[in-house]
Amino acid sequence: MTTIDTVTPAVPIAHQAAAQLRRDIIDGTFAPGSKLKMDVLQSLYGFSSSPLREALSQLAQEGLVRADARRGFRVTPISVPDFRDIAESRLLIDPAALEKSIDAGDEEWESSVVASYYRLEKVEQRLGDGPVVLDDQWAELHKQFHMTLIAACPSERLRQYSSRLFDQAERYRRASALHRRRPRNKSREHEAIKDATLERDADRACELLRQHISRTLQDVENWIRSAT
Repeated sequence: MTTIDTVTPAVPIAHQAAAQLRRDIIDGTFAPGSKLKMDVLQSLYGFSSSPLREALSQLAQEGLVRADARRGFRVTPISVPDFRDIAESRLLIDPAALEKSIDAGDEEWESSVVASYYRLEKVEQRLGDGPVVLDDQWAELHKQFHMTLIAACPSERLRQYSSRLFDQAERYRRASALHRRRPRNKSREHEAIKDATLERDADRACELLRQHISRTLQDVENWIRSAT
């Protein structure tokens, strides 16, 4: 009897570079509007210029980076109009994806929704009353929860757009959380969305999701206006 080893395909270097750079843009390591100098990126990540350029082009398509023929690449600046555009796009795409997911999801999908919520809730309990959005593990599980909600949506494009918009919004969520006077209890919001989703109440689940996104829009707009 012979055993065939399963070989996991290597992740392309450009994708590795994009993942690391995406993370550092989202968490604020690179400030909004800052120039992304090739020599600095090479020194920081250890990649050559070719995969880094490919990564930057990919992030430009995702809206996290802006390309200028003369000035190279910069982190996309933050502004009220930009975040409003992100949030309003999410208000169109995310509820549509959730509705389709609720309609198509099976028991395995339901179990994954419960599991993703449980993992997020456990981290929130550990963190207590602080700004949970600043914790890297929470941020990862937060996105995982939202993406699991729409994982059964048959439209791959809706899922992709939702993921990209979520990452674009994450920069704003983290920045505004640093200046928020009162921590926002997102746990209750997530629980309500989860419960309505599992009850297959698409109208209620989608409305709760819209309210969830709209509250973030209001929080971020208040922060940007107070800081300018």
